[in-house]
Amino acid sequence: MKIRRLLTICFLAITYMATAQETNETLGPLVTDRPDQTEASTLVPVGFIQIETGAAFETFKNGSIETEDFTINTTLIRFGLLESLELRLGWDVVDGTLKNNGNTVDVTSGFSPLLLGVKLAITEEKGALPEIGFIGHVNLPFLASSDYKPETTGVDFRFAFTHTLSERSSLAYNIGAAWEGDNPEASYIYTIAYGYSFTDKFGAYAELYGDFPENSMANHLWDAGVTYLISDNVQLDATVGTSITEGQDLLISGGVSFRLPTK
Repeated sequence: MKIRRLLTICFLAITYMATAQETNETLGPLVTDRPDQTEASTLVPVGFIQIETGAAFETFKNGSIETEDFTINTTLIRFGLLESLELRLGWDVVDGTLKNNGNTVDVTSGFSPLLLGVKLAITEEKGALPEIGFIGHVNLPFLASSDYKPETTGVDFRFAFTHTLSERSSLAYNIGAAWEGDNPEASYIYTIAYGYSFTDKFGAYAELYGDFPENSMANHLWDAGVTYLISDNVQLDATVGTSITEGQDLLISGGVSFRLPTK
C-alpha cells in the first residue's frame, strides 16, 4: 500500500512537471522551503502557486522502543498574494509504527493537523544586511485524523535570514519558537544551512538544526542533501540526516517542487 501511494504521488508529480515547464521562466529559478529544515526568506512571486511535495522516512529509538514514521505526502502549497505576502497551506499523510524489541505493538495512520500560515517580506539583501522574512503558522487539530489529533491548536513562528556569499554559495538561517498541540511548553527553534551550486542545475547543502524546549533537554540534528533543477520551475531533491543528540536515528527524504501561474 505504501509503495502504491508513493507511485501515485510520483505519477502526479511528473504530470505537473510537464505543465510547469511551460510557465514563464523570466522569474529565474524557483526558491523552495524544502528539502532542508531552514525556511527560505524569499517569497513566491505574485500570481504564482508553488507546490512542494515528497515523501520521508524517519526512525527514532529509545532503549527497546523504536518508532518508524513514513510520511507519504509532505505537501506544502504556497501562493504569492502580494509582493510582501505569501499564503501557505500544508497537510501531511503519515503512517507510523511503534515497536518494542523488534515487535510491532501499535500502528497509526492518517492526516496530521492542517497547517495554515503566511510568509512576510521584511527587507531585501543590501551588503552585509541579509534578506529577512517572517513566517507564522497555526496547526488546526480538528482537521487531523484521530491518530494524530491534538486537543489544542499548535502555533509556530520564525524569522528567516539569507546571505549571498558568492555567485554559487549562500548561507541561510532561522530563529523562532513553537508551541505544539497539547504541550504548553515553548520550544525555541534554530537552523543554519550552507548551500552551494556546482552548476546552474545541480546544488547541495549541509545543515544543522534543533530546538531548546523550556523544560526539557535540547535536540540537535544535522542533514545534507542535493537539488536538481529540471527547469526554472521544477526542482527535484533528496536528503539524508540523523540526530547529534539522542533521538532521530535516520532521516531519508525525496521530493519535487514546481511553480505554476494562476492566470
